[in-house]
Amino acid sequence: MFLQIFQDALFAAIAAIGFAAISRPPRRAYVYCAVIAAIGHALRFVLMNVVTWPLHITTATFLASLVIGILAVFLSPVARTPAETCFFPALLPMIPGMYAYKAFGGLAMCVLSTDREAFDMYFYLFASNGLTCMTVLLGMVTGATVPVFAFKKVSFRATR
Repeated sequence: MFLQIFQDALFAAIAAIGFAAISRPPRRAYVYCAVIAAIGHALRFVLMNVVTWPLHITTATFLASLVIGILAVFLSPVARTPAETCFFPALLPMIPGMYAYKAFGGLAMCVLSTDREAFDMYFYLFASNGLTCMTVLLGMVTGATVPVFAFKKVSFRATR
């Protein structure tokens, strides 16, 4: 199980570095983006798979995003960059792409279906995956931005 957690953290860190490269932050911020992404994504993996009572992806993502936001706020003065520079790339590996893909696939099949039972099944898939995708995204945004406002003095110290 430790190897799976390590792999999850490693691939999240690599993805975060790639996403950070798109927005071209200072070079010193890449390490912080990678560390924050690795910790956050590994925490979500643990909360969903390892604990005695596994959490739903929405709850696990919210808690992991909260930790990402807190780490970004407190590491941003060390990196001398705004907290957003650190937590945006760290959040991107947690985007629920598979749920969005399945939601739009269900929607396309709803449009193409001629049978009522098939339509109901595909609409259920569209609604279930779409709502999961939206709640995960909402949890990510909320969890990452709450620490920025909760620790306002620490957060804005990095930009002064």
